[in-house]
Amino acid sequence: MIKHIVVIGSGIMGRGIAYVSAVGGYETTLVDVKDEQLENAKIEIESIFNKGVQRGKLSEEAKGKALEQLFYTTNLAEVSKLADLIIEAVPEKIEIKESVFELIDQNAKASCYFATNTSTMSPTEIASFTSRPERVIAMHFFNPVHKMPLIEIVKGLETSDETATIVNEVAKKMGKETVTINEFPGFVTSRISALVGNEAFYMLQEGLGSPEEIDKAIKLGLNYPMGPFELGDLVGLDTRLNNLRYLHEKLGEKYRPAPLLEQYVKAGRLGRKSGKGVYDYTGGKES
Repeated sequence: MIKHIVVIGSGIMGRGIAYVSAVGGYETTLVDVKDEQLENAKIEIESIFNKGVQRGKLSEEAKGKALEQLFYTTNLAEVSKLADLIIEAVPEKIEIKESVFELIDQNAKASCYFATNTSTMSPTEIASFTSRPERVIAMHFFNPVHKMPLIEIVKGLETSDETATIVNEVAKKMGKETVTINEFPGFVTSRISALVGNEAFYMLQEGLGSPEEIDKAIKLGLNYPMGPFELGDLVGLDTRLNNLRYLHEKLGEKYRPAPLLEQYVKAGRLGRKSGKGVYDYTGGKES
């Protein structure tokens, strides 16, 4: 039975996962290497709680109960010993994930399950960094975690049915819908999203239209809730580029990143988190 969840990485995704975990009734510990990062995450999470109460999504009682069982630490090795499920939400770089999974495998109890929050990377490869591949799975959360209803659950080659069942139960307690699929590069959502976002950059590069016009066409013509440039800026253009590079390597030419996207990332235009991406967020959304 899952009682204590540890979330590794207090960035945008990690703090969102910690929030839904605590709201779902789990004792939750958010881990990062820096106290400053954790303090920023704590402020953001408390802001999400307050907005939830203001909008009637959450009662004061539920907020108080969740906050009571939400903890923060920089000591991953120690807190891993207490976890029933560890969810990794570090950057999409295999060498970082490898070091994290080797560390938690050494310290977590034998009954602990491991999940990687990845949008493209192989849970089979990540599981190989541990001595318990049958207990490793991917949980692909979506940004913003507290609003997006889906978790894409991805089984690796050796993931057991028991692990998939347990993680689905956790996801449902977090208030999420799930799809459970077998591993293939990019899964379902990232393959489609990467193609649409990359094609939008090719259109912009070709002078087909402005970002506003392209986003408007996709939203109103195809009924997408966000345009591809709005979504890219929200996710992070560096994250989008990393995903495309991985998919290009694994699945071929149709995923080759648009040169303009690479230029934006080289220029430090990463999206909302840097203040400017396709749009400028320093004084309003402008291209």
